[in-house]
Amino acid sequence: MSRIEELIRELCPRGVEFQQLGEVARIKAGPNINKRLIADRPGPYPVINSGREPLGHVDHFNVEDDPIGIASRGSVGLVTWTKGRFFRGNLNYSCTVGDPSLLDSRFLYYYLLRSDPEIQALATHQGIPALNAGALKTLRVPIPPLELQREIVRVLDKFTQLEAELEAELEARRAQYEHYRAQLLDEAGTGAASVQLGDLGRIVTGRTPKSSDASAWGVEVDFVTPSDIRNGMKTVTAPGRRLSDAGAASMAKVVIPAGSLLVTCIGADMGKTVINANDCVTNQQINSIIPTKDVVVEYFFHLLTAMRDRLRAQGERAGGTMPLINKTDFSKIEVPVPSLEVQKQVASKLDNFDALVNDISIGLPAELAARRKQYEHYRDRLLTFKELAS
Repeated sequence: MSRIEELIRELCPRGVEFQQLGEVARIKAGPNINKRLIADRPGPYPVINSGREPLGHVDHFNVEDDPIGIASRGSVGLVTWTKGRFFRGNLNYSCTVGDPSLLDSRFLYYYLLRSDPEIQALATHQGIPALNAGALKTLRVPIPPLELQREIVRVLDKFTQLEAELEAELEARRAQYEHYRAQLLDEAGTGAASVQLGDLGRIVTGRTPKSSDASAWGVEVDFVTPSDIRNGMKTVTAPGRRLSDAGAASMAKVVIPAGSLLVTCIGADMGKTVINANDCVTNQQINSIIPTKDVVVEYFFHLLTAMRDRLRAQGERAGGTMPLINKTDFSKIEVPVPSLEVQKQVASKLDNFDALVNDISIGLPAELAARRKQYEHYRDRLLTFKELAS
């Protein structure tokens, strides 16, 4: 019997109490922050807002040792752990434990990570997804004995450390690949004509059916959102939600045929590019390119992926707290278009290198994926509790 099983049998054999998150933690968003403020006051403190990566760095902080954050817009429900001093923005909720003798912050963080489906259910998904603080406070969380919480944290921290070591090695390989990719694309683009994205094909911005329209949702047609597109992914094959045939038919103008390019154009995770394996509909955070010219889609996947920082910078110039590239501006972005033969050669070379650092079926990515799957299995198992009968 494991130490955790011993503690459960000893300390809470009949189950554990559950409380609403708002009863055991304070939920509060930071103040407004935008790129202009960041540019005017550069400094060492990261700005944590709606994405995984800092929005920038400023010369002041408003958080110290209050590490749990939950994104309220864009990458809604994203749970982060940021140690030390930083600036929390208005699109990020702090989740501060009220009584450390009752609830361990790290335990709560792990529980929130495994609660993504429940958090998504509390959010609204019309337009830009949003998570209301009042709704978030209703999330039910277990309160096992503190000794049990800390033992679970110890086990999960070990998994997290092993995963981080593999990620660091993989990131080093990806840096090498990105250098090689930039070199190949620069050589291919030298002397090539520049063409606007809108001239490569039809640009389509997605739509989202109403959540209340049960007839629109089903299992027949892929419905792709930015959360379905992971960094390093080339082809999206299994999004989290699907539409019915009737739902897709009601939005026939925004159905994207397989083999198109999908590019996220709103939020901190903007600029991710992927090819859809199946016909799909996307939400409005994605602009799609349905090629009408004879082009090598894989080449433009690699080109747009390499342009992600440029796309993000253009979105940030729109101002406000949410980076955005609308359909019109997206259509006007210029890209070099070499000959079809060069496109094929570059795409073939980059596909091979891309697989070595991103394909989860081979090499180090496969080992990391297996480790992550194992971690998620144990995390969900360790954080599933029988509720104490009242």
